Amino acid sequence: MLGPRALRSLLCVLSCAWLRTGASRLKSPALPIQSEREPLPSKGLAGCSFGGRYYSLEDTWHPDLGEPFGVMHCVQCYCETQKGRRGKVFGKVNCKNIKQDCPALDCPDPVLLPGHCCKTCPIGDFDRTQTDSVLDSFEYFDKRGRDKDDDLHKSYNDRSYLSSEELGPGESRTDFVAVLTGSSDSWLPSSNGVARARFSLTRTSLAFSITYQRMSRPSKIVFLDSDGTTAFEYKVPKGQLDMICGVWKNLGKPLIRQLQTEQMRIVMSSASGGQDEVEGKIIKHRALFAETFSSTLTSEEEHSGMGGLAMLTLSDTENNLHFILILQGLIKHKDTEPVLVPIRVQLVYRQHVLREIRANITSHDPDFAEVLTELNSRELFWLSRGQLEITVATEGLEPRQISGFITGRKSCDTIQSVMSSGDALTPGKTGGVGSAIFNLHDNGTLDYQVQVAGLSSEFLGLTIELKPRRRNKRSVLYDLTPEYDLTSGRAQGSWSRLEARHIHMLLQNELFINVATKHSQEGEVRGQIRALLYSGLEAPRHELPTPLAGHFVSPPVRTGASGHAWVSVDRQCHLHYEIVVTGLSRTDDLSLNAHLHGLAEIGELDESSATHKRLLTGFYGSQAQGVLKDISVELLQHLDQGSAFIQVSTKTNPRGEIRGRVHVQNNCEFGTRGEVEDSEFDDLFVKDPEELKKDPHTCFFENQHQAHGSRWTPNYDRCFSCSCQKRTVICDPVICPVLTCSKTLQPEDQCCPICDESKEPRDTKGPEKVEEHPEGCYFEGDQKMHAPGTTWHPFVPPFGYIKCAVCTCKGSSGEVHCEKVTCPVLSCSHPVRRNPSDCCKECPEEESTPPGGEGLEHSDMMQADGPRHCKFGKSFYQNSDNWHPWVPLVGEMKCINCWCDHGVTKCQRKQCPALSCTNFSRKEGVCCPECLDSKEEEVLMTKAPDKRRNWRH
Repeated sequence: MLGPRALRSLLCVLSCAWLRTGASRLKSPALPIQSEREPLPSKGLAGCSFGGRYYSLEDTWHPDLGEPFGVMHCVQCYCETQKGRRGKVFGKVNCKNIKQDCPALDCPDPVLLPGHCCKTCPIGDFDRTQTDSVLDSFEYFDKRGRDKDDDLHKSYNDRSYLSSEELGPGESRTDFVAVLTGSSDSWLPSSNGVARARFSLTRTSLAFSITYQRMSRPSKIVFLDSDGTTAFEYKVPKGQLDMICGVWKNLGKPLIRQLQTEQMRIVMSSASGGQDEVEGKIIKHRALFAETFSSTLTSEEEHSGMGGLAMLTLSDTENNLHFILILQGLIKHKDTEPVLVPIRVQLVYRQHVLREIRANITSHDPDFAEVLTELNSRELFWLSRGQLEITVATEGLEPRQISGFITGRKSCDTIQSVMSSGDALTPGKTGGVGSAIFNLHDNGTLDYQVQVAGLSSEFLGLTIELKPRRRNKRSVLYDLTPEYDLTSGRAQGSWSRLEARHIHMLLQNELFINVATKHSQEGEVRGQIRALLYSGLEAPRHELPTPLAGHFVSPPVRTGASGHAWVSVDRQCHLHYEIVVTGLSRTDDLSLNAHLHGLAEIGELDESSATHKRLLTGFYGSQAQGVLKDISVELLQHLDQGSAFIQVSTKTNPRGEIRGRVHVQNNCEFGTRGEVEDSEFDDLFVKDPEELKKDPHTCFFENQHQAHGSRWTPNYDRCFSCSCQKRTVICDPVICPVLTCSKTLQPEDQCCPICDESKEPRDTKGPEKVEEHPEGCYFEGDQKMHAPGTTWHPFVPPFGYIKCAVCTCKGSSGEVHCEKVTCPVLSCSHPVRRNPSDCCKECPEEESTPPGGEGLEHSDMMQADGPRHCKFGKSFYQNSDNWHPWVPLVGEMKCINCWCDHGVTKCQRKQCPALSCTNFSRKEGVCCPECLDSKEEEVLMTKAPDKRRNWRH
């Protein structure tokens, strides 16, 4: 969402409130947007808010207007320092066009590089001996994963190294880090402890992994907002591990903004009190993207309040070790002006100094970055075994030092792999599956557990490999075949000879696991080894998951897809599940790939008797997870006996594409314990009632406190659905689907009638009867199945039922088509809505207005129920009008077309055809480049010296 926010901010700065925004949930281009109403809360920080980001004073950047406009490389914005009347310092955004500042070039054929405003001379025309500064060289951390496979086989069927396919549509992931040390501001002795916390924000959930040293196990973790008040508290479960894993769910937008603008802090304390309390600031850092090794730095000095961390990574092709240090408390300063402090950084093996770097850092910005070049084989070996130590010391009269051992990056994420025939070097559809989980130790040992099922021919080998550099030319790192048991189809053991390069590639998702068979000697099933983000569910990730394959479907399905699932039942008899899939069959239309890929359900294997299937969730990426609370006694018994299954269905195979047998022992003879809730997707951590009372966003309804964002069915009427949105309760009537069956019945505990022809037991909910309409539609808004041909008003949290839209399930295709209700054109001047929930207005019976509806006020013109106008800039456009947008400082953008679609402005960049020629040019005022014929090329080359001074951009 950075693009729309950036355009809002740019227009705010230029006082041009002429665009307005909206994000269509359908396949529509990005829309023009209006000025940003509220700046991001800076909470005392001097700087500038622009496009959803917070910039420090004196920062410069190019505004990103989002698709289809893109980054405006010829516009530069600057956060200018301003002083108010009382001397308060604040930031003001100024933007200017820098195109006229482009330098004159002396080369005959300047080129315009991607991401630049000005043309430059080709690489051969300027001196390449110029060296960058140390921090500039650390663009390495930002560029990891880009163009990594230029020299690799292009048709190899795997995902990108750093793919976000596991995330749903519209989701993104942002990583943060914090160094926690004892406070030195208090007169009390500081804690000796140092902790390192890594955070991953996806949508509204923040997963965190925390390691700590030189302190006892903490009892609680507190997140503080910009005001210093508690925003979230996590009670640490008891245990012996030095790793703490947790998830903070349902962060509100203000808190997400504070997190993104680095205004939040984290405090961790033990039951012993303040002497074991550490705290630190949560920050973004570019090194998190590429980090594969890390070190937590501590001090031997008692109550020092010092600590730090080192984030390290290897170069892709050379044995260079890049690292960035974040230091806290090492430098004591009371000066308001920054002071240069000399430091000494050493790489040590058993008290022998291998490398030493001396540098100066400032007291106000103690971060430091450097590269240790050309590590030899011994240094790489010690790095892989966790035996290298990094020390940082100040120099002077009172030297201080912190140090720590370097190990592979630690986190609560699970290293795992799903192997499928669709991901093999030669893709196939065998219906087989492979599943693997790994655990990396500090000494470089990798534990592995692997299982394989449904192979089409005799097993030959199990290997861990690199991505091939030539077609079907495998590059084997480690052979697991000796540990493979043919009877059970499993392999278990340890790989103790991992090199530093192997550890780096493992933690960068660059290794693969492959199973070769007699008929597919290059590999029948294959999978990428990748980290699965910690979810907070009580799923036993340390155990092998349940394999899901087409081989287990009845009858078997020949598919290239596969998956695996972790399933557990907690003390309340709630079912926790995590499912990972790969290669689900889907449409070839790439524009539909963000839509529903498949459905997951759980049921019993014996389909001859009355089955007890339950819908789990829909797949929008490669992962699905959740908690199922109201489970029938029969289904719990089947889980206990091992006669239950998890199945994923798709449009191609609506009766199941992959399936696996689930065996989860439990003592739930009487069904779910505790209060049964209607929703299957409630928060995983139920808040204490007393805590709910303290939450300012809690709703009080029917003598109960409801958490912000929660949904429930009210006691007064089961035909309503209520939700809590920041102390406001919104209740909407349930819109029942139209039934196509001849006989219906009305269950006592439900609002909507159901078909009487179903073989389902009476207490099973109608919308969950997937087998009644196996080719129906799953709608994410209400999280229900809808029969083919049925229509309904969509439920969109947090807004409730949208009466001005109607959705239809398009038959066996499973596609949901939603469109706006078209209201009739009214002849009266003052139409009214008879009910607040009605979509369209009506004319009052006592009023009649001359045809034409003259007298329609401008304020109501944009809200009329007929074809609506569009406002773009300061101009109004009629429905179906087309125009080119005008952007401040840039002018008219003739390569972008905008049009008015019933009150909604849509814009799209002109699509240029692919050129087969190598020599092409872009003419002035023309959007797309054109091929040059031989004559034009000769003329252009002869005129080049004369025109070169006119080619500036």
